[in-house]
Amino acid sequence: MRLLRRNDYPEGKFTLAFVGFQDEKDGAVIELTHNWGVDRYEIGTGYGHVALAVEDAYAACDAIRQRGGKVTREAGPMKGGSTVIAFVEDPDGYKIELIQKKG
Repeated sequence: MRLLRRNDYPEGKFTLAFVGFQDEKDGAVIELTHNWGVDRYEIGTGYGHVALAVEDAYAACDAIRQRGGKVTREAGPMKGGSTVIAFVEDPDGYKIELIQKKG
């Protein structure tokens, strides 16, 4: 894998790095988050959630809620940025981030 892009968010005190084998438009990528000031992660704290790109995060939240799903963070701009994100929970309590595609 190679680093595809990296974004620092000083206001939110974190960095996002996107890695993959091919360009994001052509295949899946992994988003890694570095939380500033965190020296070490323990087993169970190093992995937080998976993320999926969606056309419309607001509509996705509405559809998930209508089907009985749990929205834990309503769609809206992420802290320190403009990308629209939301969080939902699967039936086992694992978090899934919805990232609205730009454009």
